[in-house]
Amino acid sequence: MKVIGIDEAGKGCVIGPLIIAGFMIDQEHENELIKIGVKDSKELAPKKREVIAKKLEKLGDVFVLNIGPCKIDNYKKEGINLNQLEAMKFCEIINMASPQKVYIDCPTKNIKKFEKFLKKMIKNETELVVENFADKKYPVVSAASIIAKNVREKEIEKLRKKYGFEGSGYTSDEKTIEWMKNWLKNHKDFPEGLVRKSWITTEFIFRDKKQSRISSFFNKK
Repeated sequence: MKVIGIDEAGKGCVIGPLIIAGFMIDQEHENELIKIGVKDSKELAPKKREVIAKKLEKLGDVFVLNIGPCKIDNYKKEGINLNQLEAMKFCEIINMASPQKVYIDCPTKNIKKFEKFLKKMIKNETELVVENFADKKYPVVSAASIIAKNVREKEIEKLRKKYGFEGSGYTSDEKTIEWMKNWLKNHKDFPEGLVRKSWITTEFIFRDKKQSRISSFFNKK
């Protein structure tokens, strides 16, 4: 029986993409995941995640979706929030993979509502296991989480090299916010596809820049 785990990386980031990853394997081979060191991705260093991610490619089927900042902003304009977007992309992977059983790390506490939303879009007959913190309970979800984080880390590294970006990209990271503020001191806007402009964090930073300009104008007078 084919089983798949699905998870994301980058949901809470203001910079960079949201990565959705799925990892599918024969259920009888799931024990192999433990043998290669698969566990909660947060407990693994980036280099270790990269090593395990390469091994996972040989053990099973890997599915990755990259949703950039512009796409996230466009979905928001259409009234689609992040939880709904995740559900849509989870189903995209499920429909591509056609597994017999799916394990999903639910991004919201309202599991029943999320599961109901999923069932509307899944085209194949499959058993769903939707739980909070599934990445800690099921190795197949931990594997998906490792892959998602590894892909996102590579994407963030590209942005660092291209724009001199500092920080993790998360809204809670002071380095990220400081870098965004400094960027706007010297530029009119952020580079296309770098920042999620629809996020309140970005809106506040733009608002601060506008207020600073107004204050500077009146101070000159």
